Amino acid sequence: MKERLKDSLIAIKRGQEPDKESLKRLIEGEDEEVCREMISMADETRRKYYGNKVYVRGLIEITNYCKRNCKYCGIRGKNSKVERYRLSKDEILMCCRKGYDLGYRTFVLQGGEDNYYSDDIVVEIISAIKEAFADVAVTLSIGEKSEEGYRAYYEAGADRYLIRHETASPSLYDQVHEGMHLDSRLECLKRLGRIGYQIGAGFMVGLPGQTDDDLAEDLLLLMKMQPHMVGIGPFIPHEDTPFRAFPKGDMEKTIRTIALTRLLVPKSLIPATTALGTADECGREKGLMAGANVLMPNLSPMEDRSKYMLYNGKLCTGEESAEQIQSIGDKVKSIGYQLDMSRGDHFDWRKNK
Repeated sequence: MKERLKDSLIAIKRGQEPDKESLKRLIEGEDEEVCREMISMADETRRKYYGNKVYVRGLIEITNYCKRNCKYCGIRGKNSKVERYRLSKDEILMCCRKGYDLGYRTFVLQGGEDNYYSDDIVVEIISAIKEAFADVAVTLSIGEKSEEGYRAYYEAGADRYLIRHETASPSLYDQVHEGMHLDSRLECLKRLGRIGYQIGAGFMVGLPGQTDDDLAEDLLLLMKMQPHMVGIGPFIPHEDTPFRAFPKGDMEKTIRTIALTRLLVPKSLIPATTALGTADECGREKGLMAGANVLMPNLSPMEDRSKYMLYNGKLCTGEESAEQIQSIGDKVKSIGYQLDMSRGDHFDWRKNK
């Protein structure tokens, strides 16, 4: 079995689609030697395209209002215990100015699906950022929109869009997301690709009801899609959601899944997520060593950071703060990598420019 798994890793690295059973075995991580080899191969693959660079984005959480009711999410619309907030255009620009002065050249505007932010308002915000900071990239992560809306944001200057597919299993998707459907989510990713965005998909590891077969299907879907960005983190419950009593996702399985993603989607930009750092004090470092190459420190107003609580214990201060860029850089350097404050575009997009 060990030799078969090693052969599967070599085949994956060559761009061949693995059989699902081998992929499940690699996710399960039964053989420590194979796991070490897989993580080493993932790091080698990332270095092939991006060297030892770790790209940094300034994260601005623009609103914790949300019309959706995803059963794991602390800012779900039905959670009456949330202290809600939303940022104005001027407040967002202030965050960008702070980030720009610190050296950030990508801003990620993330928020719940808040009807306050109409297409016109989003366009106005993007246009204002691009007018004030001509050399930055703008990434959006604000949920499912119409093709017309996505196109309007792109024409205003948005460069990237993150919308996790969550799971490749339609039945699991329906169980987790009240009133939402996987087909709609995948159609959004197709729309974004048609328009010309650098697109980001992704999922959590350890969702209640999720199996290793589901995770294998997630990885096979990513291999087929080849998105520019892939966000992966462990499931962490929130105390005010229907999933409050479920256990956290397995950290080491999450790391293995990141490594496999790097091998299956070799040119992707993969963040070492906040959830990794929340689940394990060395989680982000482990993610970077397994093939991740992006960090997203928080640029949101300090008084609002603790209100964007997607899950219990979510980090929002200390080395999660964008202001701590020197400390972040020192930690990254200590494990053999180098912070890069540039736009940090996808390998193919950058090459084609």
